[in-house]
Amino acid sequence: MKKSKTIIDRIKESKVKQRPKWYFTFKHTLNWLFYGICVLLGGAAFSVILFSIQQTDFNLTSHISHSSWEFVFGLLPFFWIISLLIFLVLAMIIVRRSKRGYKYNWLGLLGLNTAVSIILGTIFFIGGGGQKLETLFMENVRNYQSVHENKMRVWMRPETGFLAGTITKVNEKSLIVTDFNNSIWEIDYSNALISHSIVIREGEKIKLIGEITRPNNFYVKEIRPWDGQGRRYNYQKRVGQD
Repeated sequence: MKKSKTIIDRIKESKVKQRPKWYFTFKHTLNWLFYGICVLLGGAAFSVILFSIQQTDFNLTSHISHSSWEFVFGLLPFFWIISLLIFLVLAMIIVRRSKRGYKYNWLGLLGLNTAVSIILGTIFFIGGGGQKLETLFMENVRNYQSVHENKMRVWMRPETGFLAGTITKVNEKSLIVTDFNNSIWEIDYSNALISHSIVIREGEKIKLIGEITRPNNFYVKEIRPWDGQGRRYNYQKRVGQD
């Protein structure tokens, strides 16, 4: 009795006010709402990471003369990787601070939140959400390093064997390509490996691996689609008729 009286006295001294039930219900609901938002944003970030992987030719490392690790790190979408990690950590903190959050360990929460973000991100990616979000940021966020800019940085280096642009004319043994800096190149593709997903025609955007033979002349070893990786090749030139 004496102990309970002491507790009551402490409550009175601390001026603790009783809160209505709806307050705790609202707080609980708000807590899980924030959790859902964090998981959704994590999924959105992962969808852009998947889009970046789809667009980036990480298998180019075999063609790189300098450090492969330096090349790979230059292509990673760090903004979205960091965003995903932030949302995962926030989701973990929210769960831990919930009513029964003490029952969950940090490792288990990390695994659960990661799995949910991956599943949602994959669904978003399949639905085109990754590309749409990337485009939205590219057009509206200042100083944003986009996937497109990363690709341009890699592929607009003809002196190191990489060139990209749009086919403007198709000849029997050569192409005329206008690169993304508006320079015009004559392309010898007589022995090139050509991705199955490419039709050689005017207006087609392509990526080229080869070497400069003389000013504005480029001998091509591989032709890949600008969008995507295009890892499968054949030797047959498929020329489209407009």
